[in-house]
Amino acid sequence: MIELRTPAEIEEMRAAGRFVAETLATLRDETKVGMNLLSIDRRAHDLIRKEGAESCYIDYAPSFGNGPFGKVICTSINDAVLHGLPHDYTLRDGDLVSLDFAVAVDGWVADSAVSFVVGTPRDEDLRLIDTTERALDAAIAAATVGNRIGDISAAIAEVGHGEGYSINTDFGGHGVGRTMHGDPHVANDGRAGRGFTLRDGLVLALEPWFLATTDELRTDADGWTLRSADGSRGAHSEHTVAITTDGPIILTDRTFLN
Repeated sequence: MIELRTPAEIEEMRAAGRFVAETLATLRDETKVGMNLLSIDRRAHDLIRKEGAESCYIDYAPSFGNGPFGKVICTSINDAVLHGLPHDYTLRDGDLVSLDFAVAVDGWVADSAVSFVVGTPRDEDLRLIDTTERALDAAIAAATVGNRIGDISAAIAEVGHGEGYSINTDFGGHGVGRTMHGDPHVANDGRAGRGFTLRDGLVLALEPWFLATTDELRTDADGWTLRSADGSRGAHSEHTVAITTDGPIILTDRTFLN
């Protein structure tokens, strides 16, 4: 069921959005070569506890995972791109890191992801990350009242295909509100003018992700981490966005943090 939020409810969602944005900004600044993925999860757990927030991940057990997840943040490294289960791995120079984080504050959920390189970056990794970020910008620009879900999907695909990347549509954006994953599904490729008409009060987590040389995934033995089928690297960018008559509101925007 697709749910719409009132202006007052969207205002209430800002606290979750800001906390998610602040946490990802903090973790990105602190994540360096030599840091263990379990340390990142512990740090995120500490921040959640101090905020009095509730993790959307730790007890999450969907049909596509080997739940419950058991950790509070997704840490996807190099050829892993989604649902990376934190484990005993120490980051090395040049690793491509994607952090995906979702919590509830006062019952409202926000969800966001960021990708970056620790240490010395490779040009192809920076291009991949930049493409996901530009695709996210295009998706947000298309998230206006009167457009359709397909317009968002097509906007993402135009950027991704324009850089030569193939696109997987199994996992993509989704509705968000009182729960982390709701209707509608927002694929990262689609036809403009098709699908649900965007209405005032619809809140979506938009999340372009691309793999360097494939659109096929394989699942790790942990039952969660999704990697490229050919070992090529992946990147992932995500924001929670409210669609309003005054234009899209990025609830997890990190650019306005002090």
